[in-house]
Order: sequence, then C-alpha cells, then structure tokens
Amino acid sequence: MARTLKSDRLLFGLTVLLVAFGVVMVYSASAATAESPYHFLVRQSLWALLGFGAMFAVMRIDYRTYRHPALLSGFGLVTLTLLVAVFFFPKVNGTHRWLTFGFASLQPSEMAKLFLVLVTAAILERRMDRVNSREVLLSIAALTATFVTLVLLQPDYGTSAVIVTVIGAMLVFAGLHFRFLILGLAGLAPGALWLIIVSPYRLQRLLSFLDPEADRFGAGYQASQSLIALGSGGVFGRGLMDGIQKLYYLPEAHTDFIYAVIGEEFGIVGTTFLLICFAVLIWRAARVGLLAPDRFGALLGLGITMIVTVQALVNVSVVTALLPTKGIPLPFVSNGGSSLLINMVGIGVLLNISQHATAMPGPAGQPRAGWMLESQEA
Repeated sequence: MARTLKSDRLLFGLTVLLVAFGVVMVYSASAATAESPYHFLVRQSLWALLGFGAMFAVMRIDYRTYRHPALLSGFGLVTLTLLVAVFFFPKVNGTHRWLTFGFASLQPSEMAKLFLVLVTAAILERRMDRVNSREVLLSIAALTATFVTLVLLQPDYGTSAVIVTVIGAMLVFAGLHFRFLILGLAGLAPGALWLIIVSPYRLQRLLSFLDPEADRFGAGYQASQSLIALGSGGVFGRGLMDGIQKLYYLPEAHTDFIYAVIGEEFGIVGTTFLLICFAVLIWRAARVGLLAPDRFGALLGLGITMIVTVQALVNVSVVTALLPTKGIPLPFVSNGGSSLLINMVGIGVLLNISQHATAMPGPAGQPRAGWMLESQEA
C-alpha cells in the first residue's frame, strides 16, 4: 500500500534548492546583457512555478499508471508529432529545436527523453526474462532510433547522445549481455564518428578540444572563456552579480555555461557545494529506483536518474574543458523552460515511486526491494 506522506524529503528538498538557486543564477548571468534585466528572471520563474505545479501533480499519480499501453501510445504520438512540427517553425540559432509561441517556447526533444525512458521501462518489465532476445532489443532499438533520428536532424547531437546513453544504461541494468553491449558500442562508434566528420562545426569543436590553444578566438573560444571564468573565481569567488566573463565574453552564460558563472561568482567553494548537491540528489534518486517495489518502478526510477546524471556530468565536463563543447544544460540550474519542466516532472515520478518503496531485509540484513524478489522468483 502506498505511503502517500512518505516521499523522499531529501530528494524533494534538494530539487527545490537547485531550482531556486538556478533562478537566482539565471538572473545574475543574464541581467546585464538581456534586453530587460528581468527578462530571463521572469521567464525562468514562471517555468519554475509551472514545474513545481507539475511535480506536485505527478507525485500524486501512481507511477504504475504510466505503463498503460494507451497512455504510452498517446504520449509517444504527441512527442513524435512535435518533433516533426519543429521543422515547420523558424530556426533559432541555426537549428530547428524549438516550437516558439510568442513569449514561450517548447523543446520536444526533452519530451522524447522522458517518453523513451517510460516505454523502455514498460517493455523491459513485461519481457525481463527475454531482455537479450532479438525481439526485445530490436523493438527498443527501433523506437530509440526513430526519435533519435528526428533529434539529429534538428540538429541536436548532444541530446541524441544523452538519449542513447540513458537507454543503454537501462538495458545494462535490466541484464543486457556483455557481448550485446560490445556489439552495440561497436555499431554506434562509426556512426558517431561519421556525424562528426561530415559536420564542419562539430569537427572544429573536436579539434579545438584536442588542442585548446590552437584556436582560442575561434572554435575554442567558449572553452577558453569558461576556464578564465572558473579560474578568476578563486576560492570564494567575486560575489553574486559581480562576475565579469558573463559581460559579453562568455557565450550562453545563462544556459550551457552557467556553471562557469557560478565558479566565477562563488569560487571553488560554490562549485563544490553545487556538485555535492547533485551527488546527493543523484544518490537519493538512484536509491528510489533500487528500492522500488517492482521492476517497472526500478527501471523507470533508474532511467530518470540517468537523465539527470548524464546531463549534469556532460555539462560540468564541457564547462571545465573535459569534453568538447556541446549544448547540454545543467539540470534545474540552466535557463531553459522545457528542460526544467521535464526534469521536475521526472522528480515528481521519483517522489511517487518513493511513496511505494518497500525495503525488505535480505540474507545479510541489507535492504532488498520487491523487484529483487521478483527477479529471484523468475
């Protein structure tokens, strides 16, 4: 029976903290360069309020509702339609990623992440004993390839890579055999390399990553300015609103490179605290999945956890020049309504799973979830 008043409070509290901090940092990073100092503050605040409303609503819906075929089909059809519709809207920054409606915009690829996690969890739950069968692997691969292809055509290489990584992680957790994992990686590697080679700007980014000093004012400009921001922050930072790199030096300061602004204004202390918050949030989110009462809840919980984890790791790695420059937002913190809304919906799902979680003692006295017992019985 659901313990409706026993959601994971730490997970909830960390989400509120990160969203609130994100709103403040979006204002700090954009106030001096936006058309109006409060433009992005108002937009991000409205999206945050919408996100909290959605999170509270979703955390009251039994997560097992989402495995219903009619609901999954409807969600998938809507997402697919929106992914096609973006090509009929004007380009923004040279890409077809957003559906723009006056003051608001929607990024359908964010919906695609959540849908693919939901449908993959539903397929694997019904066929967990056949996870390595051709039927299961081809059905998941075909669905993923359909949505990823549309995302690649926008083009959005980063989001496509995140989706593939998340679905791959779910398959591994479900028991994917090692040989299929190796075959999958071997098959994806040439395709990923080809996408880089045929795209001049992607190839330039890769080359500038390998040798950042070779083109500091060209392809390596963002990475160079990001490192300057992080370095100039020192231990304690310059102080909130006092950063310099966001003043026309660091591109996308309020979105993809907001972590660099945090580093400049709050120093190593601030960035370390933020990383600790993410580490604890990811731990609590993974714990929800691991203690889920059934396989669907476990796979769904860990899939949502992977969405946040992969995005956070990629964003921080890009900002610190550990990965080539790629437009992946920092979850809950970067400016971006679609990303914020979908991530908060995902947290709402996790909070509902946590209400149902049942930890049972194992042989050594360690907690063991209901889905573990299901696996043993199977």
